[in-house]
Amino acid sequence: MNSIEASVRNTNTKGEVNSLRQKGEVPAIIYGGTEENQKIHLSKKHLKSLIDQENFLSNLININVDGKTINVLPREVSYDPISDDPIHIDFLRIVKGAKIVLEIPVRFINNEKSPGLKRGGVLNIVRRNVELKCPTENIPTELVVDLDGLDIGTSIKISSIQLDENVKPTIQGRDFVIATVAAPTVFKEPEKPAEEEATAEGTEGAEGTEGTEGTVTVPPTTEDGGEKAPVEDKGKTKEQKAPPEKK
Repeated sequence: MNSIEASVRNTNTKGEVNSLRQKGEVPAIIYGGTEENQKIHLSKKHLKSLIDQENFLSNLININVDGKTINVLPREVSYDPISDDPIHIDFLRIVKGAKIVLEIPVRFINNEKSPGLKRGGVLNIVRRNVELKCPTENIPTELVVDLDGLDIGTSIKISSIQLDENVKPTIQGRDFVIATVAAPTVFKEPEKPAEEEATAEGTEGAEGTEGTEGTVTVPPTTEDGGEKAPVEDKGKTKEQKAPPEKK
């Protein structure tokens, strides 16, 4: 169990709270149980080291407040939108005999021992966290799923995970799925057009350009290189000579 030092704070205004933050402290509050809410502040540096640990929101913490140890559970952390530093945190006081609802992360082990995954199968995770109702003195840090021996088509349900006594999922009445070992996804490339079709298309395109704009007709020539007179079409009126001028 992690431990952290804290001190009681007597801040009453927003300015006093901001002054604490400027000194590298994070204001916090401890609530729950029969005792009154307690306002505290703790080192931002030490708090960030706890937040960076895995499963921070489901791990119990001992807070030493001016010589008194209090067991708490982190419930909500507020962050600065620009620096992403923690600026406030709520702790739930742990009372013996009480029960609490919280989300517990799921961890998968022995991936390399799964025949399904070895053959190219895919681990399809349906739930990365499971909401449980459990006694405050018996909170699991994680739920472990062993993939050893699991083949393609296997469904991993909540009933396959061994839970401690008095620890129950909040979803009741059905054996819900946490993950499955699915068959590999095959990507089929689109078919390419046949070579013959491509050739035929090219030929049609060439024929379609014949006799279109850009074609030059060369007039017939005579033997001495001059142009031949156009042949008169039948049925057309012959050119008439102008009548001689009268003297």
